[in-house]
Amino acid sequence: MAIHNIYSAEPNRIGPSFAKNMGTPVQNQQNFADFLKKSIEEVNASQKESDMMTEKLVRGENVDLHHVMIASQKASITMQTTMEVRNKVVEAYQEIMRMPM
Repeated sequence: MAIHNIYSAEPNRIGPSFAKNMGTPVQNQQNFADFLKKSIEEVNASQKESDMMTEKLVRGENVDLHHVMIASQKASITMQTTMEVRNKVVEAYQEIMRMPM
């Protein structure tokens, strides 16, 4: 059995393509801000959907209970995930601020 070298994973091929995809610091900040805004909007939409379905159930409209529960759990999980990400970001910031200069 012959063992062949792997040529497709050469490090010099990886570097330049990565450098091309990096934007300026201002562009990166804007991309991060857009990502953060989109993520928060998705959490908000999930919460609104859960509230809407719960209200429909309370009013006696034709909504299945399991769909309401799924929407409620989805909203809860997205909110918990968002809060954990926020906590990690705050911890990272505090750790950076404690570093000696």
